[in-house]
Amino acid sequence: MLEFKIENDLKEYDKFINERKGSFIQCSRWPEIKVMWKPYFFCGFRDGERVLACLVLERNLSLCGKIWYIPDGPVTDYSDGEIITEFTSFIKKELKKHKITALITDPHIPLSINGEYTEEGLALHKKLIDAGYILNHDTEKYIYKSPIQYMIPLKKEDGTMSTAKELLKKCEKGVRYSVRIGENRGLVSRRVSIAEVEKEPELLDDFATVMRSTSERDSFIEKKPDYIKRMMEVFYDCMDLTLVYYDKNADKHFEDERQKQYEANLQKMENTTRESIINRLKNENETILQQSKNYKIRLEKAAEFSDKDKFVVAGGLTIRYGGVASCLFGGSINVLRNETRPSHFVNYLRLCQSLEAECDYHDLGYVLVNNFNIPEDKTQPLGELTPFDSFEGINSFKASLGANLYKFVGEYVIVNNKLRYNMYDKLIPMIKDYKFKILQALRKPKGDN
Repeated sequence: MLEFKIENDLKEYDKFINERKGSFIQCSRWPEIKVMWKPYFFCGFRDGERVLACLVLERNLSLCGKIWYIPDGPVTDYSDGEIITEFTSFIKKELKKHKITALITDPHIPLSINGEYTEEGLALHKKLIDAGYILNHDTEKYIYKSPIQYMIPLKKEDGTMSTAKELLKKCEKGVRYSVRIGENRGLVSRRVSIAEVEKEPELLDDFATVMRSTSERDSFIEKKPDYIKRMMEVFYDCMDLTLVYYDKNADKHFEDERQKQYEANLQKMENTTRESIINRLKNENETILQQSKNYKIRLEKAAEFSDKDKFVVAGGLTIRYGGVASCLFGGSINVLRNETRPSHFVNYLRLCQSLEAECDYHDLGYVLVNNFNIPEDKTQPLGELTPFDSFEGINSFKASLGANLYKFVGEYVIVNNKLRYNMYDKLIPMIKDYKFKILQALRKPKGDN
């Protein structure tokens, strides 16, 4: 017999989340970050044994009433059809009881991997449709995330951990080269905990510098200056920053060493008549000359910084929870981006840290996607997904790290109040779009056509 009720023991709730390898946005800490949402915790038991844990977040929206959202779906055994059916019946009653407009959920189950459908994903999709959910086909209206992401499996088929070298071999040649020579170009790294941030608040300023130079993904910093710090405080034991700096002095040291090697090679060529040795030394010196040329270019690009400066060029924020390393935010600044490839360097460091933590997967993050071919039968799974034009480069970059493309089941909805849900689904987006166009027109400089 199945019984569902409000959870009173959050310690046991989180223990269950961890045992079932749930995500960090399913645990009891997440509401401390999403402070604009009211949390509810539900649990399910079968004959006294816990079989389900579910975080529900509630938001009151103007005109639309209250919306419920279950991040990453309930934590449970999705192969158990009885749990899905019975919990859906239970949650429908709760929607009426609390006068909720609609419930939205996005179970973290892969529908396909590298274009190949998974039996688990297809089976879950059918169960949810049969239970009364409808699939949201408009990705631009997703509450939290896109349905596609790149994930790197860190364990082999036999269950043993891969090594950093094995994963690097799967990467593009350019990525392997950038990682290998990063330090020889003056890149130095630092892994930062919340304790270090408390002592050195400027570390967050360094990370903010990175994010302001990374596409349009800096809005969370400008909107909530303390957001990153709060996340690190809440997830203190499983979250850290990886910062990469360009150190002029370190770069100069390597250049001095190269010049010494260049002179030593010249000396060796004078003291030998063997053509094979001379040719080898000549090739080495040609490489050194090219490296020296690149060094001078780096100095020119970094001319605005003093010789003693060590300045941030890349950074990444990572949570390792439930067997998955989630790369939340990251990027690199424009200065020396092409000369040092710091994005490759910082992502490889994060990957190594995930191996050290013995994670099952390293999640490189979501890719924003365009609307896709919607199946004629709305009960069918999601159609083909393509990234936004502005994300094509990021898309290729993530693929170059040897990751697999995961397409998740998607965002499912139970509608309790059709009128208010239609306002949420259709009217509110129209109003937002209209307001955006008005603001654009007001900001347009005088004299522009």
